[in-house]
Amino acid sequence: MRAVEAIEQDYDCWRREQPLVLRDDDRDALQALGQNLPQVWHAVSTAAADRKRILRFIIPDVVLNQTKLKGHVWLKILSQTGATSEHTVRRRVHAYQDYADLAQLRQRILELNAAGKMDKEVAQVLTQEGFTAARGCRFQGESIWLLRARWGIASAKINGIAANPPRWSDGSFSVQGAAAALDVTTQTVLKYLADGLMTGRQLRRGQPWQIDLADDQIRALRARLQRTRRPKKEAS
Repeated sequence: MRAVEAIEQDYDCWRREQPLVLRDDDRDALQALGQNLPQVWHAVSTAAADRKRILRFIIPDVVLNQTKLKGHVWLKILSQTGATSEHTVRRRVHAYQDYADLAQLRQRILELNAAGKMDKEVAQVLTQEGFTAARGCRFQGESIWLLRARWGIASAKINGIAANPPRWSDGSFSVQGAAAALDVTTQTVLKYLADGLMTGRQLRRGQPWQIDLADDQIRALRARLQRTRRPKKEAS
């Protein structure tokens, strides 16, 4: 058995040392395979293991570097022919300090915020323009809010930096406009909103109120105020 094993080992060594000789038909088959490589790669009959063997045959080595370019994976592909090619692939990161094109993202958020867009609108525009959040997911309004807070970007107001008008373009009242219409203080208007005596909406917390106030509701609230004020005057 030892003699047989030794002979087999010697034979294997001899075969590895012999030059590879291809017949003409073998050479033609290999050349045809090389020309049809994309078809072979995508063929249903080609298994994943077959694709791995093809890659190992064509590409002996790949060098990766995740620190060479911020937010990217740099890779160098070495082929059997000696040719090399370099590529960069954007990668997911856990923190925005490692985010690729962070300055470009910050500038775009600044521009959209200055244009008066709300956080959700900014997130939608960034997604349409191909931006992704740090972990590779879509931007949400909450993530824009966090980035603005980190960079000290003030919230965009629906009227920019101007004072609130009595009424907005859609006909709704501001807090100041509702207070003037009812002849009360702005604190009273906010209390009415909290108590449900009038309805309004904010695009988000911190945004100006847009209050729905019809003429009959104004008359009803004024009558209510007169009833509450009369007993106070009589008591005094």
